[in-house]
Amino acid sequence: MEEKKLDINSIIGFILIAGILMYMLWQNQPTPEEIAEQEKALQEQIDAENKANEQAVETFVATPEDFSAQVSSDSLQLVNLKNKIGAFAYSASQSYATQGETIIENEVLYLKVNNKGGYLTEVRLKKFTDYDSVPIYLIKDKNSILNITFGTTDNRTLKTQDLYFQPTLTNNGDNQILSMKLKVSETQFLEYRYELKPNDYMLGFSVKSQGLNNVINSSQDVTLNWKLDAFRHDKSISYENRYTRLTYQHDGGKIDKLGQMGDDEEVEKDVEWLSYRQHFFSSILIADKPFKTAILTSKNLVLDEEIDSVFTKSYAVSIPLELKGGELNESLSMYYGPTDSIILKKYDKNLEESIPFGWGIFGWINKSLFIPLFGFLSGFLPYGIAIIVMTILIKLLMSFVQYKQFLSQAKMKILKPELDAIREKHKNNKMKAQQETMALQNKAGASPMAGCLPALVQLPVFYALFMFFPTAFDLRQKSFLWADDLSSYDTIAELPFRIPMYGDHVSLFPILASIAIFFYMKMTTGQQVMAQPTQEGMPDMAKMMKYMIYLSPIMMLFFFNNYASGLSLYFFISNLISIGIMIVIKNYIIDEDKVLAKIEISKKKPKKQSKFQRKMQEMMEKAEEQKRMQQKGKK
Repeated sequence: MEEKKLDINSIIGFILIAGILMYMLWQNQPTPEEIAEQEKALQEQIDAENKANEQAVETFVATPEDFSAQVSSDSLQLVNLKNKIGAFAYSASQSYATQGETIIENEVLYLKVNNKGGYLTEVRLKKFTDYDSVPIYLIKDKNSILNITFGTTDNRTLKTQDLYFQPTLTNNGDNQILSMKLKVSETQFLEYRYELKPNDYMLGFSVKSQGLNNVINSSQDVTLNWKLDAFRHDKSISYENRYTRLTYQHDGGKIDKLGQMGDDEEVEKDVEWLSYRQHFFSSILIADKPFKTAILTSKNLVLDEEIDSVFTKSYAVSIPLELKGGELNESLSMYYGPTDSIILKKYDKNLEESIPFGWGIFGWINKSLFIPLFGFLSGFLPYGIAIIVMTILIKLLMSFVQYKQFLSQAKMKILKPELDAIREKHKNNKMKAQQETMALQNKAGASPMAGCLPALVQLPVFYALFMFFPTAFDLRQKSFLWADDLSSYDTIAELPFRIPMYGDHVSLFPILASIAIFFYMKMTTGQQVMAQPTQEGMPDMAKMMKYMIYLSPIMMLFFFNNYASGLSLYFFISNLISIGIMIVIKNYIIDEDKVLAKIEISKKKPKKQSKFQRKMQEMMEKAEEQKRMQQKGKK
């Protein structure tokens, strides 16, 4: 292609043209007298338009866009808009609010506040992304609205979300302060005040009015309304939705929740804070002084778990605000950040209780044992290894329970021939057979209950761990072996179809856990069946227990395929250790000959019965006596 260049003639031509244009502009410049005359005419025109607009606004109700359509574009920059909505008006001497957004941010939060409505229209957590590497937004694309609804003295109902606020951004040391004012005049306004500290997820938020006691109708409720549709952030929407829930504290520290999967609504008193929890992230509204009443609503948006959805739940709260001297003055705070117990605990508001650690003793075990232990281990170990080490420590701590359980089973196995002989001897008198069975077990120090009680001791630990892993924020997006996120399911194969209750993928950790559970149940359930004395109906019981050996692992496989891989890893390692402990106890600790010798010694010793045993024996003797009396009466 031929290269185009400017020659000397072209350059001279451009210089001449530029010179001519400059001369023409200078020639057309108005004289000072002409300029003064034009300014005078323009001012007279503006004054006339101002007067007309001021008269019109007294009877015109509109937003700033509507009003701006009535004034000329030349005078719009100079006209001070007065918008009277009921008693609300923009002063003719102020600069009116327009459309726009104000950004405030720190190291962890990026926030946008819209002039229209004065509320947050975007909240992004800078340090986090979702399962698909998309930044975490708690608020975006109109999924959240905060407004105050109130009546005016001329019987109008207004919503602040429809009105325009004036932003003023200042600093107080390192803190950023954003004042959003809905003005009547410079001394009459409704103000939202936001304060953001460095490196903090907590946003100071206050609502106050000044000079509006003659504008707000005190006989009608002034209501704060906050709505939020919770975005989906996890890979499994059904799993995430299970832990997405509206939680709140009221009545001096009582924690309650709305429905987990369905729609729910509650009216509560003395609400101190409410959390729109989204599994691993939360939006929390905190009151400086408890709200007297609040209407809390939660709606499930995942109607079909097999269909992906943008949102999980829709939350809403309606809170009547108190007027003091006809004015508003509410000090609040808003938390936008991770549902992390360590971070939430720093605020000393009991916010960590919004995390479902489990009720009663289960929550206590998590907060006092598992969270500190895992935090310590994960401080110097990879997260997957920390889970394994924690599992080993827990199983070693609970090994005495397995020892007691296996010892009880061994005693019952040794006594089985004698117990069968008793039942055969009194096969026509079940009451008598039961009495002698209990007497023999009492003398030998062996009882079926002795094997059940140790198993019950493990249940609180089991349930606490079941609640710990799905809520452990530290596991989020931490990889181990083939699992790229221990807080979500691992995937070794994608299926071209969806299996009901299973999913469209294959997770390996649940498979390994199911295999380990199968062999563990094979050992324990088989031992229990052998230890139980033969009696009527026992074959059916044995058959049912054999079915459970196969049914339980299958249920585990289906149930945990969409659960956190960290939880499946725990069950896999836990059952492997349990199998190892049982093998050691059976082959190296419990000697059945020694156990038999101890039983024989126990039989010879007088055995003191417990109150429960005595009561049971008395009841059985009375029942036996009544049976004999009935038989005599028939004869």
